Amino acid sequence: MAVDQTKLLLDTVKRLLRREARVHLHKIVNKTHGADLAVVFRFLTLREQEALFDFMETVEQKAILFSELEEEVLVRLIEDMPAGKIAEILEQMPKDDVADLLGKLSDERAQALLDLMTKEESEEVEGLLGYDTETAGGIMLPDFIALKEETTAREAIEALQKEYVDIEMPFYLYVVDDHDRLVGVISLRQLVVVPPHTKLKAIMATDFVSVETNTDQEEVARIVARYNILAVPVVDESNKPVGIVTVDDVIDIIREEATEDILKMAGAGEDLVESESVLKSTRIRLPWLLASWLGGIIAFFIIGHFESSLNKLVYLAAFIPIIMGMGGNIGTQSSTIVVRGLATGQLNIKQMWNVVAKELAVGFLLGFFYGLLLGVVASFRYDLWSLGMTVGLAVVSSMTIAAMVGSLVPMVFARINIDPAVATGPFVTTSIDILSVFFYFQIATLLLRL
Repeated sequence: MAVDQTKLLLDTVKRLLRREARVHLHKIVNKTHGADLAVVFRFLTLREQEALFDFMETVEQKAILFSELEEEVLVRLIEDMPAGKIAEILEQMPKDDVADLLGKLSDERAQALLDLMTKEESEEVEGLLGYDTETAGGIMLPDFIALKEETTAREAIEALQKEYVDIEMPFYLYVVDDHDRLVGVISLRQLVVVPPHTKLKAIMATDFVSVETNTDQEEVARIVARYNILAVPVVDESNKPVGIVTVDDVIDIIREEATEDILKMAGAGEDLVESESVLKSTRIRLPWLLASWLGGIIAFFIIGHFESSLNKLVYLAAFIPIIMGMGGNIGTQSSTIVVRGLATGQLNIKQMWNVVAKELAVGFLLGFFYGLLLGVVASFRYDLWSLGMTVGLAVVSSMTIAAMVGSLVPMVFARINIDPAVATGPFVTTSIDILSVFFYFQIATLLLRL
């Protein structure tokens, strides 16, 4: 739904809720897609959400709403809802979404809901709960189409019409051998254009890609994006298919990982959401800012060490913010470029020194340009060319070192299997501030004979 339409729907719903216009609310709610209602729910209070939910008539619409709602919002919504009412909705949802929801609930609440589901469905959901939530096994959909390689096209179509009517992703058929091992993939289009008597093994593609249950979800997302497929099969250690990861789940992964990386890079944690309370948001962000605080203390002692120099030439202090700022900016740029490249697979740690060398050269050229400009300004302002030289060289050194640190630190983090996103924000900018101040005063001491 377009932004303008969403705003219009939200404004209308809030206005009708204030007026308690039940008839109009009932009509709007039941004519609106569950996914669009999920967007509206994010901006409503819990009481308003519950009121709106009560107007929804069909279980199918409620299932879509549950699947699209953010997990934190959904958990609060169903906290006091009868278990039987929830279980009825869960039966209409994709199993991977059900597993995600139950994983957020207490063990007692989750077990109570599982007990109300059919045996087959509860076993599938429990199987998904056994995997790490950020792996292919944790996000896969256990419903897929698997047929023997000796099956004919006619038999496959009949199976689709009778046995696989409710499959979420029917666009791919997975072909298995007599030992149920994955041997090929067929698209629905291929199936309907061949003669009915054609066996699947004659038309299946054998150069397919698959992932194992323990494959990280980011790698799964990269595979789906790289090969432009709608779903990727998930296999166990025996190469037997156990599920599929669909493109809609990949979109969610990309959004979640991007949000997580942005929050880390900003030094705001990795689980921060707009709906958190003030105290919880403060608690999440507090430890991430410790690096900045410690860096500031170190910079304070460095400046204090050169206090006598500052007393002689007070105007040296005037250039500290711009030198630190320029270094911090280019360091953040380099970090962002490298983190994004690593996240998308466009860079890898084998390219470490090439990447660092390139960013070092870029940092030097940018530093030379802005150092020259600032040096000229300083020279004319204070009529002291040695000061201009000092400030110019300080900018060059600050931006060159910042580019090197900003590109090197994320690559080193990636090499030792630490999320490179945490290297940005406080860690990189703090280290750059310290180095910028240190080299600035060292250059000043040398050139100005302090």
